[in-house]
Amino acid sequence: MVVAGIIWPYDFWLEALVAVVLAVYVLFVVFITLPLYKIMVSRGVGDYSARYYNRKIIHMFAGGFVAVLTPYLYTSPLFPLLASLALAVLLAIVRRYKLLYWFQVSENAYEVNFLIAWGVSIFIMWHITVNPFISVLPAIFISYGDAVTGLIRNALFGGRTKHWWGNIAMAIVCLPIGYFYAGILGLAAAAASTIAERFEFGPVDDNVLIVAVSALILLSPYFIVLI
Repeated sequence: MVVAGIIWPYDFWLEALVAVVLAVYVLFVVFITLPLYKIMVSRGVGDYSARYYNRKIIHMFAGGFVAVLTPYLYTSPLFPLLASLALAVLLAIVRRYKLLYWFQVSENAYEVNFLIAWGVSIFIMWHITVNPFISVLPAIFISYGDAVTGLIRNALFGGRTKHWWGNIAMAIVCLPIGYFYAGILGLAAAAASTIAERFEFGPVDDNVLIVAVSALILLSPYFIVLI
């Protein structure tokens, strides 16, 4: 529902409740990976590698699952944005005092970047396109595509690294998803995302780059219309 230039929920309180339920689910996924971490370490998986596996599991089962459901559960991007930012702030505060050691690492806060990129991309794209399915596509790319790259690289190299095997795996996952959600434009966004994942520039990590590149491609027809 478009009101005064912004997209507002049809049923504010119902969608607020949905956001709370999904946020609780996300936290459940985060904490259920703690015993998984302990199992992996007990079976000889390195500490850092186990944390990295858990990050990608959280990407898929929290970020990805919620992104796929978002167009069906919300009539507005307001609560997806607010929930993701609230979780980002929570994780940022927690890591300042005590790391959630089964998935957070001291050298970067990319899990916070993930949440911000996830929510902001959905909000901006939904506002411009008024199409919830296209709007969640960048979030799906970082949730499933980026997760697959991490799982493959971790299995092959035992830690976080950049290697083209991961990008090939990401392409296999993202290309059909992109086509399903947005046709040829979705394919182009998926391909560009796969390349963008290879790069990082200091605090600007692959989560941010994947979302930025794919969003720009998916929004290009709207920019052309404005021109």
